[in-house]
Amino acid sequence: MKKISILIAIICLSAGILTSCKSDKNKKKEETTEHHKDEKGRHLHGENKEHPEHGDRKGPPPHGEKGQHGERKGPPRGGLPEETRTLEEIGGYLIGDTAEDFLLKNVDGSMVSLASIKNAKGYIVTFTCNECPFSKLYEDRLIALNNTYATKGYPVVAINSNNPSNEKEGYEAMQTRAKEKGFTFPYLVDEGQKLYPKYGAVRTPHIFLLDKDLTVQYIGTIDDNAKSPENVKTKYVEDAIAALEKGEKPNPSTTKAIGCPIK
Repeated sequence: MKKISILIAIICLSAGILTSCKSDKNKKKEETTEHHKDEKGRHLHGENKEHPEHGDRKGPPPHGEKGQHGERKGPPRGGLPEETRTLEEIGGYLIGDTAEDFLLKNVDGSMVSLASIKNAKGYIVTFTCNECPFSKLYEDRLIALNNTYATKGYPVVAINSNNPSNEKEGYEAMQTRAKEKGFTFPYLVDEGQKLYPKYGAVRTPHIFLLDKDLTVQYIGTIDDNAKSPENVKTKYVEDAIAALEKGEKPNPSTTKAIGCPIK
């Protein structure tokens, strides 16, 4: 009888130990599960972000934001030199419109209108200025255009519409620039900046090719390579004049002006 009692005691003791071990195992499992849940929750709520100041956004910085080394991403603040608006959005002349004549002061002191230019079959009206790098790039080409086409009835008529409050764009500076470059065409001042909005000129240079009746036949840039005249492939103004001489319409009749905004 005594042996039976001892046996029962051993069985009970073993059962107790097994129950205790199982309980401890379950407790550890629950703790591990709770730890994983806590880590996942903290991750989802952003507590473990490596770059909290930028969040989890992928890809390059937003427009205008500086990179790691301070360089600015995206287009420069000044924007691109190519005009992006349509002629309709600009609000000036469209192809086929009749341009308004003008009477403006030339750098030699005389007053010039389109009507005052004799034997003209058309006019290469060019809005330009003194200081814009693109205007400077095209100065020699404007001189060449005038030397070639003025005798054929298509003279260059250059106009500066920039605000003369900038001394480098004022009348005396225009006189100096015309003398230095040897302009062979009128260089007129748009006093009061009244003319360029009517034409819809927005860049320098910006070309408006008119026929003898002042009908707008071409609007845009001079050619397809502002920076490298030796690499020009298409001479838009010359091609437009050639079309008019054949009694045809220029094609293309418009291109995007490239240069500095008129200020």
